[in-house]
Amino acid sequence: MATRTAPESLLLVQDLVNTLDIETGEDALTAEGGLAAFLEPQEPREPQEPDQPREPHQPQEPQDLRELQELREALRAVCLAHTVGTAVPEPAARALDRLLAAAPLVLAMPPDGDAALRPAPGLRGAAHLTARIAAGIATAVADGTWKRLKACEAYDCRWVFYDRSPGGRSRWCSMAVCGSRAKMRTYRARRAEPDT
Repeated sequence: MATRTAPESLLLVQDLVNTLDIETGEDALTAEGGLAAFLEPQEPREPQEPDQPREPHQPQEPQDLRELQELREALRAVCLAHTVGTAVPEPAARALDRLLAAAPLVLAMPPDGDAALRPAPGLRGAAHLTARIAAGIATAVADGTWKRLKACEAYDCRWVFYDRSPGGRSRWCSMAVCGSRAKMRTYRARRAEPDT
């Protein structure tokens, strides 16, 4: 079976959304040290003296946590819209507009001439992560991969996966688990219908 891991441009979106296991209610962001563990690797790397240790950003709980949870659920709604082929729900679209507006991007022009979107200087914590996610989404929209990032259609799962199927029509994170359960529910519902 092909991997369901997203390409690099969308991996941060997938990782963030999948910090919550809907079936168990387990939230990796609220676990002891979970927020810091998620934000730390995403922080900007600023030039330093060779002997100086890097000062990690201290998450501004509960603000960073609240913003990342809101971003996570808005992105999950977008991924579910990709799965079922509907518009993004209005509350999720408004939340994304607000969160993305607070996380500006700049166009960086490295010496090799390859332009790239980067978080604006000075962003830290949830705003920096949001800007990195926005840059990745912009890349995915440009290369046509954005709509292949989907949320499992199963109401008790909603795990985000990357749809690598040729037709781009996958609906479940796993056909063996969530797909099988959905087909069994449909089968049982049909059997329970009275014959007319």
